[in-house]
Amino acid sequence: MKNINRVEIDEKWADSTIIEAGDYVFVGYCMENEGQPIEEQIHGAFNVLEERLQKVGLALDAVVKMDCLFKDIADLNALPNVIKERFHGKYPTRKAYETKFIREGIAFQIDAVAYKGDR
Repeated sequence: MKNINRVEIDEKWADSTIIEAGDYVFVGYCMENEGQPIEEQIHGAFNVLEERLQKVGLALDAVVKMDCLFKDIADLNALPNVIKERFHGKYPTRKAYETKFIREGIAFQIDAVAYKGDR
């Protein structure tokens, strides 16, 4: 059995935002550009996801599953164009949810699973 590697730990919130477990990498709480328009927040979340994946030697094309959290599910319409721009046809499976966030300016967040094995 392979080890579980907690790559990025947030002591304040008592969680790990990047965990390697076997051939999979779990990435949580990707958000950026708080208070900006939804397209900027979506791009910002993908920027954070990309930065975190780089810490374990991966890129966006390794992402196989995403949970996309929206303050307003109507903003889902902005997501496909950004995904097309960022993933270049190597799209992960995804699900979108509407949720409440801890701060008013947050409108979008991503949690993702990436595959680290042979691709």
